[in-house]
Amino acid sequence: MDRKQFIKASGAGLGLACIPGLMQGRNFVANMGLTKSLESKIILDKDGDVVKVIGDIQTHKLVGSETANQLVEWVDNVEPGVGIPPHIHTKEDEVFRVVKGQIEIMVDGKTTVLNEGDVAFAPKGLPHAWKVVGTEKAKMITTAFPAGIEHMFYELAKLPAGPPNFEKVAEICGKHGISFV
Repeated sequence: MDRKQFIKASGAGLGLACIPGLMQGRNFVANMGLTKSLESKIILDKDGDVVKVIGDIQTHKLVGSETANQLVEWVDNVEPGVGIPPHIHTKEDEVFRVVKGQIEIMVDGKTTVLNEGDVAFAPKGLPHAWKVVGTEKAKMITTAFPAGIEHMFYELAKLPAGPPNFEKVAEICGKHGISFV
């Protein structure tokens, strides 16, 4: 058998061999209820639920109830000097994508400045922190997966205005699997 015939024969055989597995995968996803609960959604830049979380102005674009609790995504619009101190998540991983401005980010002891278009990944279990640096307001898209952290943000947003009571903030965050280091 020459190479061309082998590729044709093995490709067809591989395709037929994979069909049952693909069908099972489709049934698996359907049985999990993911295809039934997920609906497409278009979110414009101006759209979303604005949540003021201790100086961090977040616009929640997608939340767990819309993504079968797979992820939550929000946009941070923050002034220079605003940030989140070092902390560790036990439940979710996070991806940070800078859209505008500069964010100094620390993940697992490594600090760098992210500029427009830069991305950082902070897996659960690793300490991380971020702060807006420079002179302009920053815009950053943050994705956390799985979802759930948005409930903590809603709780934090209910705290009284003014300097935060760090004990209360730590208590709320702790209930959601986040501790400060």
